[in-house]
Amino acid sequence: MTKLVAIVFGLCSVLFATAQEKFTLSGYVRDSLSGETLIGATVSVNGHGKSIVSNQFGFYSITLPRGAYPVLVTFAGYQPVEQQVTLDKNVEQSFYLSLKPVLEEVIVSARKRDGNVTNAQMGKIDLSITQVKSVPVLLGETDLLKTLQLLPGVRNAGEGNTGLYVRGGGPDQNLILLDDAIVYNTGHLFGFFSIFNSDAIKNISLIKGGMPAQYGGRLSSVLDVAMKEGNLNKFEVEGGIGAIASRLSVQGPIKKNKSSFIISGRRTYIDLLVKPFIKSNSDFYGSGYYFYDFNAKVNYIFSEKDRLYLSGYFGRDVFTYRNSRRVFKADIPWGNSTATLRWNHVFNRKLFANTTLVYNDYAFSFGATQNDFSIKLSSGIHDWNAKTDFDYYPSTQHKVRFGAAYTYHTFTPNVLSGNQGSNQFTPDNAMRKYAGESGIYLQDEWDVSDRIKINAGLRFSRFVQMGPYKIFSTDINGNKSDSITYGRNKPVKAYGGFEPRFTLRYAINDETSLKAGITRNLQYIHLVSNAGSTLPTDLWVPSTYRVKPQESWQYAAGYFKNFSHNMWETSLEVYYKQMNNQIEYREGYTPTLKDPENDFVFGKGWSYGTELFLNKTKGRLTGWIGYTLSWTWRKFDTLNEGQKYPSKYDRRHDLSVVATYQLNNKWKLSGVFVYGSGNATSLPERFYVVGGILTQEYSRINQYRLAPYHRMDLSAVYTPRTRPDAKFQTNWVFSIYNVYSRLNPYFIYFSQEGSPYDGSLTIKAEQVSLFPIIPSITWNFKF
Repeated sequence: MTKLVAIVFGLCSVLFATAQEKFTLSGYVRDSLSGETLIGATVSVNGHGKSIVSNQFGFYSITLPRGAYPVLVTFAGYQPVEQQVTLDKNVEQSFYLSLKPVLEEVIVSARKRDGNVTNAQMGKIDLSITQVKSVPVLLGETDLLKTLQLLPGVRNAGEGNTGLYVRGGGPDQNLILLDDAIVYNTGHLFGFFSIFNSDAIKNISLIKGGMPAQYGGRLSSVLDVAMKEGNLNKFEVEGGIGAIASRLSVQGPIKKNKSSFIISGRRTYIDLLVKPFIKSNSDFYGSGYYFYDFNAKVNYIFSEKDRLYLSGYFGRDVFTYRNSRRVFKADIPWGNSTATLRWNHVFNRKLFANTTLVYNDYAFSFGATQNDFSIKLSSGIHDWNAKTDFDYYPSTQHKVRFGAAYTYHTFTPNVLSGNQGSNQFTPDNAMRKYAGESGIYLQDEWDVSDRIKINAGLRFSRFVQMGPYKIFSTDINGNKSDSITYGRNKPVKAYGGFEPRFTLRYAINDETSLKAGITRNLQYIHLVSNAGSTLPTDLWVPSTYRVKPQESWQYAAGYFKNFSHNMWETSLEVYYKQMNNQIEYREGYTPTLKDPENDFVFGKGWSYGTELFLNKTKGRLTGWIGYTLSWTWRKFDTLNEGQKYPSKYDRRHDLSVVATYQLNNKWKLSGVFVYGSGNATSLPERFYVVGGILTQEYSRINQYRLAPYHRMDLSAVYTPRTRPDAKFQTNWVFSIYNVYSRLNPYFIYFSQEGSPYDGSLTIKAEQVSLFPIIPSITWNFKF
């Protein structure tokens, strides 16, 4: 017995000593000039096959046995840094990377170069702002959402529109975050421009399938946008003057290497350009439209263990209409407000925490006055959110993430009030709704072996509709007969469930891998819309005692292969997505101020397709080709006679070709070509004259298709040569949207001429197109 105890004690001593011989290297990866942290930089140990990717705050941690190691740090577009590190104790080491010269290598992705092959994550695309700014755009306004529309599996909501449809999902099924704050309406100018000012943006990540467990509340995709932190070392000013808008950003240190700030603003001057052409005696003098954005962020580094961030966004569209002849005026403002407070804390070299408090608000208002009569209509949604996330690095084989979040929602449907003279009226139509949404999650990125990597996660979410609220009973005529009243914060209806997320990567060799994944998602809030894209009049409504959460299961598989030392990336992905509890309006619905959920009908949907992606990441010529072949269906018992029909998000073929060529130090050329099958639409098939009024009999839902969509855009960026030490930098962007002036269909209407009584009536289909060829010039500067 004594010998057995001695042997066990000896073995434990050896194991304990071996465990003690492991040490942790941790720290941050930063830009050497600005001090900004770099998201997704790769820290690898040469010759040992060990690597880790920095998290969304630039933090990394890797544990290795005692010894001396050559550590290589790489990030796309930056000079790699290699340094010998001796691990005879735990080491805190930050790495500073410098940008590569322009012509040495042009990188259009902020990913680890072989990340598409080695990572277990599927359907994730990271974009650099440099790449976004290289793509030709409408009227010279850089737009990250329109760049995302050029990727396989992502389609636009219409000509020039920033709305996103991802793998057959609607615009409300995308979780769009700006510094962790949800953005409910992403469009300016009724959706033709996005709210994201590129000068204030640091990183963009789109996950279109197999989203990790830390994200929840949407079915189709996650768009995670991070704002810049501000230059820690020196002051910088940059901006631009374009065809319809100007931008200005200022950033710099508050306390060098300790604290920094950035403020960025953008405003369109459509109103100022149009105003000189409207005479003061015109009936419409005083009418106009403009939008503006304001981003701000400050941060303070207390130590290598603690950092505090405070960021915010405020944006508005303001439309005013004046008609002096009719003594009528209308004011229609709408927009988003967000505020995010973050605290990063490193508990130890293996445990990193981020705690976040968020406030976000979306509000729409319509006010009109004629003589002594005035009316005001308002709607919106605002949230309070608290969450905490932990990154734990137990070993080089595991990266564990876990956390919890809670959001308190307030939904405001159309609220009407008004007055005529001294008489005021406030109809009882507010029906505000309140809800609490919570979630906890755990996920593990596990390197099972050199060939097999697993990303497995489990999320549990819960949604509770809360009072004050009344449920009304109605009689056979639809009149209210009785009600049940719920007091403040009293539960009305609760939903919840587990949401498993699992992806598997099998590496065939260093340049080839196979991946497969399955995810379940629940969505508790829904967008009420009659349009194909998000408009300011759209309403967000919660799941209630009558409206169930949307649910989806997505299955995906892919083949990923790189060539020529990762110069060429290729992938082929297939997916199938089943969606339950989809929401549409009943047939014959017309908008009213009543609770919209009384006009909902519920059904199911499904989509499936194949996505091909070919991406050239290095050299003077870079760019990609993306092609999607897909089907998207809906089926409702009370719509279309119960038969399935193609969704308005259905597009059979979708092709994008994007190319950028660095001609020399002065000129960079870019081009885009897009082609897509025509949108599904319902059209009248028969016309009747009833009581002297022309009436139409429509086809089944989305039985017809518009003509195919195609367009080519070109741009050239001219950067004047300056001295290496010059403080003032500038460039000119010359772009042409829709080079061959293709008149793509926006919608079709039917005009009539003649009279049905003498047999001269003719009905003709007319196509409406928005944008012909549009050239633009933008001047950008930085000092």
